[in-house]
Amino acid sequence: MNTPNATGTQAGIADTTLASAIAERSHASRLAWLAGQQTFWVTLAALLAFAGLSLASDVFATQQNLFNVARNFAFVAIIAIGMTAVIVTGGIDLSVGAVLVLSGMVTGMAMNSGMSIWLAVPLGLAAALAVGAFNGVMIAYVGVPPFVVTLGMLSIARSLAMVLSDNRMVYSFGPDQPALLALGGGFLELALPFVDPIRIPNPLLFMLVLMVCTSLAFRWSRWGRYLFAIGGNERAATLTGVPVKRVKVGVYMFCALCAGLTGVLEVGWLGTITTGLGQGMELTVIAAAVIGGANLSGGIGSAFGAVVGAALIEVIRNSLTLLGISTFWQGTFVGTFIVIAVLFDRLRSRSANE
Repeated sequence: MNTPNATGTQAGIADTTLASAIAERSHASRLAWLAGQQTFWVTLAALLAFAGLSLASDVFATQQNLFNVARNFAFVAIIAIGMTAVIVTGGIDLSVGAVLVLSGMVTGMAMNSGMSIWLAVPLGLAAALAVGAFNGVMIAYVGVPPFVVTLGMLSIARSLAMVLSDNRMVYSFGPDQPALLALGGGFLELALPFVDPIRIPNPLLFMLVLMVCTSLAFRWSRWGRYLFAIGGNERAATLTGVPVKRVKVGVYMFCALCAGLTGVLEVGWLGTITTGLGQGMELTVIAAAVIGGANLSGGIGSAFGAVVGAALIEVIRNSLTLLGISTFWQGTFVGTFIVIAVLFDRLRSRSANE
């Protein structure tokens, strides 16, 4: 017969065993969840590529090269964050490269005529917002497919940039030119103990702020919940009172704003602008979003994933250059990653439905 003390001891052992089993199951569940996240594998691939290139090349891990990599991928990542928001709703925006050049051209031509940077930059961003609003209205209220509207706007916006500049190169930006060059080409110097100061390019700072704000909006704001509801099931979202049309207009304006901001920063970095700026950018941006976990069917995506996808693409591009491999192979590598990302998402969805 068990004594009260013996019974209490057995109960305590049973409770400890149960708690341990629950903890192990929770730990296993977290690991399984992490292993099922596409963003995790893309991040791991980027880190492995970074480590491998650091060993394979004496130039890759130098401060100057890393500075260039960070700046270049930030340009793609800023637009990819906006593109991810559009893809989450089940849409697509093929006009971002043209919006980039239009915003940069409006800003550059305004400053070329003597306008202050404090007026020229908002004017360029307003041009980008106008394009985004047009896209959104045509898609949400008129019912034209996103592919058709944004493909048409790709030609229209770039044509407007050509008309505005008479298709010539602009390299003089008036009295505020130093401020524009500092905005896109400047950097923040971060002093650390025992190592040389680290230079953080301004575009990377803009990208980090945008990533944090967008991530918080996706997770905690009503706007973010609306985006995922629309992408998950637009009809159900409409029936539950989500202002689908208004949200769609807003998300295309957000994507265009990201492209417009990138245009201003790129002009500041290059110190000049031509109508060829941003050509083909839309494909790279969509690739970054998809590689980072965005589902082209809608309902899935994250700002961090867009940034990681852009980082992986830039590491690939930079590595090809440093290893002496033709940059023509870049498209092959990026396309392969896109196919793998889509297959991963398909397998994950199939396993979830079984």
